[in-house]
Amino acid sequence: MAMTLTSPAFLDGGIIPTQFTCDGDNLPPPLHWSPGPGGTLSFVLTMEDPDAPGGDFTHWVLYDIPAQDTQWPGDGSSKTLRNSFGNSGYGGPCPPAGDDPHRYILSIHAVDVRYLELAGERVPDLRAALAEHSIARGQLIGRYGRR
Repeated sequence: MAMTLTSPAFLDGGIIPTQFTCDGDNLPPPLHWSPGPGGTLSFVLTMEDPDAPGGDFTHWVLYDIPAQDTQWPGDGSSKTLRNSFGNSGYGGPCPPAGDDPHRYILSIHAVDVRYLELAGERVPDLRAALAEHSIARGQLIGRYGRR
């Protein structure tokens, strides 16, 4: 089942404003998503750059977001995983200068468990759990480039 994920800060396929990048305040953008289908017990939110020089680069992972939340910021009870920068939390777009604008794929997953039990604390562990528990997904793509 498809979900809707939007941001009042930028349109799908649009440019991510500088304040949400490493060149600005490096804050996560505000987000809104549609309620999950029946059986949704929590959400997972990710942000990845498939255009990074080394392949997929994870900028942000939130999981165990309560099912009643339909926006970010939420109630603050979600958990985070380390991003590809090696930090917990959000790491804004920061592509190499001179590259064509990169795509940043924000995804929301409705999952059928309240708490994901991960084998470890890495993004591959999250992907394995999502393969088993994701019941709906939505995405929003933003672009950003540096001169």
